Amino acid sequence: MPIQDSEIYEFVNNQIIYFHQTRIQKLQKVKLHNILKRKNPYLYRAKNIITGGELVKTILDAYLSSQEETLFGEFLEKLAIFINQKVYGGIKSASVGIDLDFTKQNIRYLVSIKSGPNWGNSGQIEKMRNNFLKAKKILRTTGGTTHVEAVNGCCYGKDSNPDKGGYLKYCGQDFWEFISGDSDLYLRIIQPISNQAKQHNENFEEQYARVINQFTEEFLDDYVDEGIIDWDKLTQMNSGKASID
Repeated sequence: MPIQDSEIYEFVNNQIIYFHQTRIQKLQKVKLHNILKRKNPYLYRAKNIITGGELVKTILDAYLSSQEETLFGEFLEKLAIFINQKVYGGIKSASVGIDLDFTKQNIRYLVSIKSGPNWGNSGQIEKMRNNFLKAKKILRTTGGTTHVEAVNGCCYGKDSNPDKGGYLKYCGQDFWEFISGDSDLYLRIIQPISNQAKQHNENFEEQYARVINQFTEEFLDDYVDEGIIDWDKLTQMNSGKASID
């Protein structure tokens, strides 16, 4: 049964609030010292960053971008499972590394959902392959399944060669059509996702500005001497020998 726009809107409106709330929570909890410890001081020195405010904004933006990519990936995974459940009766899989389990046209599909097509290195891709093999083996031992296909589904992007040998890879429009039967679904979900985005982002920007100002003040106090960033002190904090208790 095709999914209705009203169903997508209701699900997205409920779930997207968590995404925006969590963005703000992570912003409120982050500490300057912690993100400075995780970032590469040599990279920022090579980029010739010379003001404390610029450095603070650069490292905070990098931290937030990584956090938001993870959060939104989780949101899109939930959306994909919800839509598939409505259309094909799919379920959240209990198998390790498998996100979605559903059947259409007498084929059982095991789906590992990722945000985009370039999601992992060779080791991570091999781990996914092994997860597919283990899940297929379990299904064969339980019986009742005629044919099983493994699929790596990516919520955005493109891949013109879906057959990866042992599994299929569907990205962007192909993925959303695969789980719903609707070639336009990848466009239909844009509008509900953007609903109230302006209001949510205004709240976030207020918190963001407060944190930037606070972090800049802290950075100037701790790592700027006579108007110049003390790169030695910053690098020692980040990469100097660990103290032994």
